[in-house]
Amino acid sequence: MSFTALELHPDILRGLKELGYARPTRIQADALPPALSGKDVLACASTGSGKTAAFVIPIVQKLIGKPRKRTRALVLAPTRELAAQIVESFNTIAVHTPITAAAVIGGVAMGPQEHAFRSGVDVIVATPGRLLDHLRSPYVDFTSLEHLVLDEADRMLDMGFLPEIRKILRHLPVKRQTLFFSATMPVPIRKLAEEMLHAPFTVNLERTATPAIGITQAVYPVPQELKSALFLTLLERGEIKEALVFTRTKHRANRLAEFLVKKGISAERIHGNRSQAQRTAALAGFKSGKHRVLVATDIAARGIDVEELGHVVNFDVPVAPEDYIHRVGRTGRAEATGEAYTFFSPDEQGELRAIERAINKQLPRVIVPGFAYDAKPTTQLEIPARERIAQIRARKAEDRKRAAANAERRAAAQAGGRGNGTGGGGRGGSGGSHGGSGRGGRTGGGRSGGGR
Repeated sequence: MSFTALELHPDILRGLKELGYARPTRIQADALPPALSGKDVLACASTGSGKTAAFVIPIVQKLIGKPRKRTRALVLAPTRELAAQIVESFNTIAVHTPITAAAVIGGVAMGPQEHAFRSGVDVIVATPGRLLDHLRSPYVDFTSLEHLVLDEADRMLDMGFLPEIRKILRHLPVKRQTLFFSATMPVPIRKLAEEMLHAPFTVNLERTATPAIGITQAVYPVPQELKSALFLTLLERGEIKEALVFTRTKHRANRLAEFLVKKGISAERIHGNRSQAQRTAALAGFKSGKHRVLVATDIAARGIDVEELGHVVNFDVPVAPEDYIHRVGRTGRAEATGEAYTFFSPDEQGELRAIERAINKQLPRVIVPGFAYDAKPTTQLEIPARERIAQIRARKAEDRKRAAANAERRAAAQAGGRGNGTGGGGRGGSGGSHGGSGRGGRTGGGRSGGGR
């Protein structure tokens, strides 16, 4: 099948050609015909399969040539990065059309987003929490909504967004086309799909979730404390030219990025504690080649789209097999090729076994020639739990000691103040016969002098 066989608008075909989209990917070939015909679609689609275009193309096709009213399409996405990526897809595919799209996400000012609602932008791409913030205001009007997309539905479940999604649905017209995409179909997601969809066309629901075709996967056994040294070695030898690296925690992401920068490797990090401006700048710097390494937590695993990304590195083995699939899906996108390396320490044996069971494949183990696996670690990305607990207890003891000292000083100051007040009153009284309390005595004396 070709895109021309789908009878798409010439302006869409022009945009696809400029993007280098020669033919539909598998998910696009399956989902586009029913979506273009106006049917609801329920699709199981992994990261990197080209699913974004599978809902962007039919929405743009349906909106072209229609009189512009208010917002006519809404896309819900779990993360800010994914929402921004989807807006970019709309803007590039629809570049030769009048169709407009805007992101409604947290971490940035609400003013421009309010303007997008008031101006009637064609497509709103939103994260659930920020959209609910706007729905409290009268300027949000979805009465003209014709298309709803729920992207990465299983990730929405993981992040606890299902109650928010149900609240949002109450504000939307019942009569609409709904396109529902999820990498996996756990029971709560199937139930939500049943609530949202009407006689949907189903795509690939029974397939096993696996990384996209074209990804070469390998496991690098290495002691936990030598992971950073191994990664640096692969970078310095040129075996990894650029990489998106995933760590277990925000703290480890920070420490790894700092370690690489100290070693002369241009690196940035992206995680939930970074502001939206910092996250956007880090991603833009990585895409442009300014940064050779982008270190991320799983918040970014489903929202980073980098053309021709050669390597994804799991610095820590993901806890859930689904996270592994989505992490490595950042490379080998849309049937391209890429490599995914997983650094594996003995304490991560259980997580690795679960991943290999999920993908029905044992991953090859790689030993790096010349690397000193018995070397003494020169850096520590994470303080051991016993040491962290001891440090926390020491800080709390110091805080209690400081609080007790402050309380003693306050008590002494109050006692001294009471003593001074009594003495002052006595002096005021002896001052005369001019007037009562110490303060009154001084006032009285003043008046008396003034009388003189």
